[in-house]
Amino acid sequence: MKMIVGLGNIGPQYDNTRHNTGFMVVDALAQAHQIDLTTRKMDARYGMGVINGEKVMIVKPTTFMNESGRAVHPLMQYYKVPVEDLIVVQDDMDLPLGRIRLRDHGSAGGHNGIKSLIAHVGTQDFARIKVGIAHPQQHTVVDYVLGRFTADQQPVFNQASDHAVAALEDWVAGMDFAQLMNRYN
Repeated sequence: MKMIVGLGNIGPQYDNTRHNTGFMVVDALAQAHQIDLTTRKMDARYGMGVINGEKVMIVKPTTFMNESGRAVHPLMQYYKVPVEDLIVVQDDMDLPLGRIRLRDHGSAGGHNGIKSLIAHVGTQDFARIKVGIAHPQQHTVVDYVLGRFTADQQPVFNQASDHAVAALEDWVAGMDFAQLMNRYN
């Protein structure tokens, strides 16, 4: 079974904010494959289904971003998901809006959700899809990441989300990660 985790913050005040990019991408994937994310257990909301012939679990932690690992690690243990079958979707301020970048491992790069995952999972050797939200020009970082995309930015983000969903589908189908990086980076 493959585990796909989207990072974000819970609560309506955070819906559709830049920092909830991970939630938005996995919601799009779940909707495309009719997977309901209604099971609530171990500080997460998730659903299971089949994509490209592979059983998948799509997870949205119900902790806040900074405690994402507290939700993901127990689910990995309970369902016996090895770290090589985990992929995480996150926002990234260091990427231009609309770009995605796949990585098969790496440091947290200042992302507190990834820091929490590394701390709880015990390794930084897990795959991720970083979705660019760009760096704030006129706002503080907190105001920017907790803000919503502008009308001009939304279609650019939507296209990036579509690319991220396609990359997830290819990953689930078993495409080699080096090939995935060549195709989507």
